[in-house]
Amino acid sequence: MSETVAGPSIEDFERARDIVSAVARRTPMESSRHLAGRLGVPVYLKCENLQRTGSYKLRGAYHRISALTADERERGVVAASAGNHAQGVAYAARELGIRATIFMPVGVALPKLEATKSYGADVVLAGDSIGETLQAAAEFAERTGAVIIPPFDHVDVIAGQGSLGLEILEQAPDAATIVVAIGGGGLAAGVASAAKQRAAQLGRTIRVIGVQAENAAPYVASLAAGERRDVPVVPTIADGIAVYRPGVLNFDIIRDTVDEVVTVSEDDIARALLVLLERAKLVVEPAGAVAVAALLAGKVLADGPIVAVLSGGNIDPLLMQRVISHGLAASGRYLTVRVGLPDRPGQLVRVAELLAGTHANVVEVLHTRHGRGLQISEVEIDISVETRGPEHRAEVVEVLRRAGYEPVVLDD
Repeated sequence: MSETVAGPSIEDFERARDIVSAVARRTPMESSRHLAGRLGVPVYLKCENLQRTGSYKLRGAYHRISALTADERERGVVAASAGNHAQGVAYAARELGIRATIFMPVGVALPKLEATKSYGADVVLAGDSIGETLQAAAEFAERTGAVIIPPFDHVDVIAGQGSLGLEILEQAPDAATIVVAIGGGGLAAGVASAAKQRAAQLGRTIRVIGVQAENAAPYVASLAAGERRDVPVVPTIADGIAVYRPGVLNFDIIRDTVDEVVTVSEDDIARALLVLLERAKLVVEPAGAVAVAALLAGKVLADGPIVAVLSGGNIDPLLMQRVISHGLAASGRYLTVRVGLPDRPGQLVRVAELLAGTHANVVEVLHTRHGRGLQISEVEIDISVETRGPEHRAEVVEVLRRAGYEPVVLDD
């Protein structure tokens, strides 16, 4: 297998694993009874959200930086990132005693900015988009001689991420399928190549399924075309895997080793994050939850034990609040409706009594006389309630309709 797969050999992955073990935790492999019950096969969660710096990125960054020559170390390293790669490079450089400069977009989330600074890196805010930030980092490297540490498209980075693939098979030797997120492709390329080569040594096979967000899925288009293709990136909550083009090395390896690439919607991701929080008690960022999203959405054939890689846990608390609300709505457990009422006493009480009759719990009520199109004798309320699921949610809307109201669902 190692002779036919593009990228690192199994020996390269083993050396990378030994090097990376100096800093990377051997993260837990947790079984999920909830997911196993839904899929009918054992399901394990590889918790890289609990990795140092909060994601798998430390593995590739440390392995790449550790391979620098003495002259390169003296010049320092530079990277551009809005989050996980920034923290991985900063931490790795600190551990190796190397100066790191990290360029981040101007609007980067405060927790990611502060975490990167806390690992000792010099942080420069540049550009409103990651493209502009990358350009600023490239100009800095050209001006100073600092070595650019790429997030995914380098053989040392891929080998470092592939240490995770070896670890998975050590912790779950019966795994039949690994499900892993794909952004630029460093993680998926490393995990798939390492796991398939190790499985071949053991005289068996293993499936690897890659997952992308629907709003940023260049691998789907590129694999279909047989060559790397650019795609427009629509905003997605899974910003950690939002790229417009596959990496060069990554594409070759993924084409050879990943059995299928599937996509998941924003609702799928939000539901997965909520399930992981409620059922597994794990805080996972949206990009880190896409493997579980694919399982919940029925995108992966349940054939034998499955390992879902939770690739990161660095989520802004404010984003978490929004995603949880979105996940509740997507799961049919939260409903916001807008209802027009006559402007006379007792109307709000009547609506509240109707909702109480359905056993829906009112969370918030917004009342206005100034909505667009309202008559002088009308008011409008936006009312948010907790529901028990899709059937209960539909029942609440139907009860309001039968009472003569025209509820407009706002969170669909």
